[in-house]
Amino acid sequence: MSLAERLRADLNQATKAGDKTRVSTIRLLIASINNAQIAKGKDSPLDEGDILTVIQKQARQHRESIEAFAKGSRGDLVAKEESELKVLLEYLPQQMSKDEIAAAARKVIEEVAARGPADKGKVMSKVMAQLKGKAQGTEVNAVVSELLAGL
Repeated sequence: MSLAERLRADLNQATKAGDKTRVSTIRLLIASINNAQIAKGKDSPLDEGDILTVIQKQARQHRESIEAFAKGSRGDLVAKEESELKVLLEYLPQQMSKDEIAAAARKVIEEVAARGPADKGKVMSKVMAQLKGKAQGTEVNAVVSELLAGL
């Protein structure tokens, strides 16, 4: 079952169960996927990677909203955003640990023969391509910066 099919099936199931948070979150996600499809063009359908990118973007927006609402002491909105984020995370691959990210980054550092922080761009582009969907960019950036600073 493709990710798009799974989303539609889960939407039907959530609708039948009366889970309003899940229904609204999945509907918004399907709408975002449809918008990405329109932006890409009708000739080529979105593949799983494109759909994962849309889900990651939605998750990142929810994380930023949680941060902003927490600073504004809006606990009610934080709880709402967290419950929606929880639904989105079900559709993303298992996130890598910091140690796994560091191992992948070390391998790429060796491949590109990075000598220090000046080579961060080369390393980040390769690492992010390998870890797409498996790790957050901010976390990868922190690990790569730390490893390159130690060279």
